[in-house]
Amino acid sequence: MKIGHPADKPVTLPVAGSPASAADAAKVGTAAAASTPVASVADASAKVELSSTASTLLSSGPGEFDADKVGRVGGAISNGTYKVNPEVIADKLIANAQELLSKVKT
Repeated sequence: MKIGHPADKPVTLPVAGSPASAADAAKVGTAAAASTPVASVADASAKVELSSTASTLLSSGPGEFDADKVGRVGGAISNGTYKVNPEVIADKLIANAQELLSKVKT
């Protein structure tokens, strides 16, 4: 499983009617130009609504970052001493899922 691999992310296409629409990209004649995201001014009538799950995820804020721990884990991986504990991983996945579900229900 690859997490955050650029090839796994959806391609963002320009909004129809924007200065750089898909038709303009087709004039260029390359697949790369058609898949390149283009920044444009949003239509004032456009409206986006987030699901309660997305709102919960956004409101939880960024997680904490422990640079020392990242260094220790990276070193252990590099020298081949890193041990994976699947029981701990499974327990944390279940706990995270339960936490998200409880936030969505309330």
